[in-house]
Amino acid sequence: MVDSDELFVREDPIFAHKELLEITHLPERNRIVGRDTEITNIATAVNPAVFNQSPSNVLIYGKTGTGKSLCAKHVSQRLVETAKQEDVTAAFAYVDCAQDSTETQAVQTTASLLNDPSTTGITIPAKGIATSSYYDRLWRLLDQQFDVVLIILDEIDKLATDDILMQLSRASEAGKISDSKIGVIGISNKIKYKEEQLNERVKSSLCEREFVFPPYNATQLNDIMAARTDAFHDGVLHDGVIPKVAALAAREHGDARQAIDMLRYAGEIAHSSGATTVSEKFVLDARQQAETDRFRELLQGSTPHSRYALQALTTISLSNDTEDGFRTTRVYSVYQQVCRQNGSDPLSLRRVRDLLKEHAFLDITKQTRHSGGSAEGSYINHQLVEDPDMVKTVLTETIG
Repeated sequence: MVDSDELFVREDPIFAHKELLEITHLPERNRIVGRDTEITNIATAVNPAVFNQSPSNVLIYGKTGTGKSLCAKHVSQRLVETAKQEDVTAAFAYVDCAQDSTETQAVQTTASLLNDPSTTGITIPAKGIATSSYYDRLWRLLDQQFDVVLIILDEIDKLATDDILMQLSRASEAGKISDSKIGVIGISNKIKYKEEQLNERVKSSLCEREFVFPPYNATQLNDIMAARTDAFHDGVLHDGVIPKVAALAAREHGDARQAIDMLRYAGEIAHSSGATTVSEKFVLDARQQAETDRFRELLQGSTPHSRYALQALTTISLSNDTEDGFRTTRVYSVYQQVCRQNGSDPLSLRRVRDLLKEHAFLDITKQTRHSGGSAEGSYINHQLVEDPDMVKTVLTETIG
């Protein structure tokens, strides 16, 4: 029998402050790299809140891992601190719409995060009351506690309706709140979110500022990870590890989240193998693990038909691995078969074409335009960026 004193490692030989490499960690200002312009743009939009004026609403677009949520949280936190110096009571609430995708869930979470029941006397039950009652309690607690509030709606495109945007953006105008002001920061991976999912009344009501976050380059990724080297014990991390991770991540996605994951996984693999240092030989295994996690995260909250379209392309790729991409019409034909297998009516060819564009924007697939000459005209080929076997494994988890 293993002695209990030998069962657990009491001191991690690799990591000193592993939390610096966790996705949920909100780093200090000096650890946010390559986003000075974006931080300034968001801060400028919400700056009126410091003087107890209504902040501009903001929509932020960009691929996963480009610092959108990080910068939105950072600016909101700084605004609360700066407003306090001006005797303005401010707060912010962060809502993950992939988790709280209905209007009721989103407003309940917002109210729950902002409410101090010892001050307001208001309770926010997890369920059991009408959506309108959640709104009523939200308006009351805002007026009682705050001069101004920022509400961050991350992955805003996952919301089932845009009704909450209408409610939040028109709360003051509609007389729902009188002593408080609201600013909305919406975050989406979909560059066409506003165009495709917002109705004209909401667009008019929001009057938002829009910012696009570009992917990080290799130098920025290198700096991002270099600012977190104290996650490891001194002397543990080999000099070549961070440059190698940065080069791989920049070449593939420019995704800081994946780069940080890769660095953490390299340390975990080194630890599990009994190594006392983290060398470059652990990076490739870490890359595969980080890529699988990244892909799994991208599919979380995606619609069934988005996954069906990807499954169709994966099926073709596994049986025709020598071909350089496949036409939209061919993918659509297999997509129809996938829909029948899952007991679902297929979407139109045009809509599936849009779904494939979304996958290309997220670097799940690659699109190339070809010319078929005067007889065929131009057409688009679709190709998986990721390994088809890995895509199939993750899709099996999500589709069943």
